[in-house]
Amino acid sequence: MGKRVLLIEDEPNIIEAIRFILSRDGWIVETHSDGASAVGAVNAKQPDIVILDVMLPGKSGFDILRDLRADPEHAALPILMLTARGQKKDRDMAQAAGVSAFMTKPFSNSGMLDAVNGLMAAGDAPVVDVSGDG
Repeated sequence: MGKRVLLIEDEPNIIEAIRFILSRDGWIVETHSDGASAVGAVNAKQPDIVILDVMLPGKSGFDILRDLRADPEHAALPILMLTARGQKKDRDMAQAAGVSAFMTKPFSNSGMLDAVNGLMAAGDAPVVDVSGDG
């Protein structure tokens, strides 16, 4: 079973925190920080799971999510969406676009690890909201 995650995030502190949390658990964490070329990065890296920020330079996480879901090769790829804005409309948009799970920032170390491991165990079964507050 693979344990490769592609983190599409532009905040250096968030990148380092998630890399630390997941690599301690045996995950290989690759990162990408530009929304405009994010779909290409997913195609090139072929991760087991994608962690996708909502607000990215070049293209929004919602647009990237829609693009990935429109591609049959990535239609069932587990995608955890991260956002600093945990409003219901953001969750609804993510769910409508086909997100696997949704988590708000800030997140706990254990919450992030549980979410990623849960997505890996669930495969393409939706988890939806793992932030614990919605």
